[in-house]
Formats: sequence, C-alpha cells, structure tokens
Amino acid sequence: MLGAFANAFRTPDLRRKLLFVLGIIVIFRAGSQIPAPGVNVANVQQCIDIAQTGDNASLYSLVNLFSGGALLQLTIFALGIMPYITASIILQLLVVVIPRLEALKKEGQAGQTKITQYTRYLTLGLALLQATGIVALARSGSLLQCNLDLLHSNGTQTFLVMVITMTAGTAVIMWLGELITERGIGNGMSILIFTQVVATFPAALWEVQKSQGWWVFGLVIAIGLVIIAAVIFIEQAQRRIPVQYARRMVGRKMFGGSSTYIPLKVNQAGIIPVIFASSLLYLPAMAVQFNQTNPSPWVEWISKYFVTGAHPLYMATFFLLIVFFTYFYVSITFNPVEVADNMKKYGGFIPGIRAGKPTEDYLSYVLSRITLPGALYLGLIALIPLIALVLIDANQNFPFGGTSILIMVGVALDTVKQIESQLQQRNYEGFLR
Repeated sequence: MLGAFANAFRTPDLRRKLLFVLGIIVIFRAGSQIPAPGVNVANVQQCIDIAQTGDNASLYSLVNLFSGGALLQLTIFALGIMPYITASIILQLLVVVIPRLEALKKEGQAGQTKITQYTRYLTLGLALLQATGIVALARSGSLLQCNLDLLHSNGTQTFLVMVITMTAGTAVIMWLGELITERGIGNGMSILIFTQVVATFPAALWEVQKSQGWWVFGLVIAIGLVIIAAVIFIEQAQRRIPVQYARRMVGRKMFGGSSTYIPLKVNQAGIIPVIFASSLLYLPAMAVQFNQTNPSPWVEWISKYFVTGAHPLYMATFFLLIVFFTYFYVSITFNPVEVADNMKKYGGFIPGIRAGKPTEDYLSYVLSRITLPGALYLGLIALIPLIALVLIDANQNFPFGGTSILIMVGVALDTVKQIESQLQQRNYEGFLR
C-alpha cells in the first residue's frame, strides 16, 4: 500500500491533484480557526470549556462534529458545510414533490446544472438565517449558556458584520469544495466534511485517555478497529440483481445481448437517516435551553429523558427514528417504477421475472428486505457513543461510532477508489493490492 501511495506522488498530474487538495484543506482549516470580527476570543474559550464539561455537553456534540469546533468559537467558517448539506437534502426531497424539478433532473447534465444552481442559492439563504440566529444567541449570551460577554460590542454594526462574514464564509466553503471536485481528487464537499470530522477526532480520543486512563484508551482503540472493519464490510456489501438485455436490430446493426446487474447497497441511505434523527432529537434539547428560568413539568420531563442521551428511552427513540428515516429516504431516492420502465424501454429484463409490473414488484420486494439490515446497522452504529457514555462515562464525541465513523470510512473509501482507478489507468496497479 505504501509503495502504491508513493507511486501516486511520483505521477506528476496525480501528485499535482493531491497537493492541490491538501492546500485547499489547509486553507479550510485556517479559516475555521480565525474568529469573526467582534468576537471576544478569551471569553468564548472560557464559555466553551464550561459548556463542554457541564450537563448540557450533549447539546453541542453534533454542532462540534459538523463544524470541526468552528461554530462554538464563532469563526469566519463557523457555519461549516452544514447549510450546503441541508440545502442538498431539501432539494433531493423537493425533486420528488415538485414536477418542475423532476423534469429538470430528467434533462441530464443541463438540468443537473440548474438544480446545482438552486442548491447554491438555497445554501446562501440558509446560511444567512443560521448566521443571524447564531449571532443573536451569542449577543444575548444564550449560545453557550455563559454569563461572560461573547462579543466586544452588542451594537447593530457588529451584528451585521458578523452575519455577513459568516454567510460569506459559507460561500467560500462552497467554492473550495467545487474547486476540489473540478481540479482535485474525490468529491469536494465530502472531503471538507471529512476534514471537519477528523479535526475533532484526536481531541475526542485523547479525552478518553485523560478521563479513563491507558487501559480504557487501549480498549477503545481495539474496539474502534473492529468497528471500522465492520463498517467497511457493510458499506461495501451489496445485492446484485442480474439484468439481461435482449438482442435487437437497429437498421443493419445488432444491439444488446449484454448482461449487467443493478447494485443495491445494504446501506442505500448513507448517513442521511442518522443526521435526520440527530437533528430531530436536538429540537427538544434546544427547547429546554430556552425554558430554564421557570421550567414547567414538560420541560423537566424532557430534561430527564431527552437531553443527556444516557436514558434507555432516548436510545430507543433514536434507534426507531433512524430505522424510519432509512426506509423513508430509500423510498424517495430509489424508484422501482422508474427503474422497471427504463429496463422495459431498452429491452432489459431480470431472468425469471417478466418485464413491467412484475419487475417493479420484485425490485420493491428486494429493496424492502435489504433495507432492514441497513437500517439496523445504522441504528447500532449510531448508538455506540450513547452506550459508551453509559459504560465508560465517555463524552458524546466518542470517536469510534455514530456519524463520525460513517463519514470518515465512507469518504475515505470513495477517495481511495478514485486514486486507485487513476493509478490503474497508468500502471495497471491499484492503490490497494
């Protein structure tokens, strides 16, 4: 593997792409450390230390995960990639609902370009809303539940400058991601998400060592390697449905007669269900934060069961939400009717299954059954940090589990595959032997 990695850097154009990606990552991480204008850095750091060691530490775990710690520090890249992720998910859902977007999707590259443009506009709109809310919370002191002043001035001018800076930072992040996709290797947005997750990984791992000692630290490393191997196995697993194309005459030429397959992944939904479920369960925790002055019975009930994440009711709800969103997301992203119609149009059929409605029913049957182990797998992986919180008193940023491990393994596998394909074009020797 190391020899193949060295070969990747010996190839001039491949080396240039890899160095370009590394340069963009350096710029991205630098922007995640530069505070926005008007931020009192010393007070912010003190409030972060208090918030992450208090009872509300779980409220900030997902925030830290997707911003690489930049949001709580109120940096120029504080919003990170989350507005783009949210906009992309919204557009994917709207394509199913709005006929105009569905027609654009069927137009090919031109339609996809238009949808990408809509995604950019929606990303900037969401970034503006999120920046306004975050700066307003920081100005009132509710962002970190701290008595110290997070901003040097609470005036309108400082407020507007911070909102504009954070919104512009999101636009720069989008541009950097597109640069990686065009001139580098891999999907730019995925690599930036990977960078943000990996940025918090060493600190979370070392926190386990400081709080639990070397024996637990070594046990966590061993368990982590097993989890990574299991995640790689499931992420690569797929059900291949064979498809045969009939031979047909077009003019004087014979076409068809080939055989291929439809790959149905066990984890067809990716990490989207975990993000949906986590975001939904953070809503009651955030509601509790804004009702702490005179807590009512329902606020106390939510604080007891849905804030710390250590209660079995929270875990069961989280698991069921992931299963539900897995089936929901797969149902809107894979359309058996459309696949069956396309196969029938081009003379394709599944051996032993008639074209048309029987093919549609068969695809739905296979998809519903292969989605179940995928949903259970996502639920179990997402529960690992919560179980660790109970067993070894680790924090919610437990490194080997949840959304973080899914992102790291998924993006790493995709990037390695792209490097391997480019190496095979030149040397017929892959990145991994």
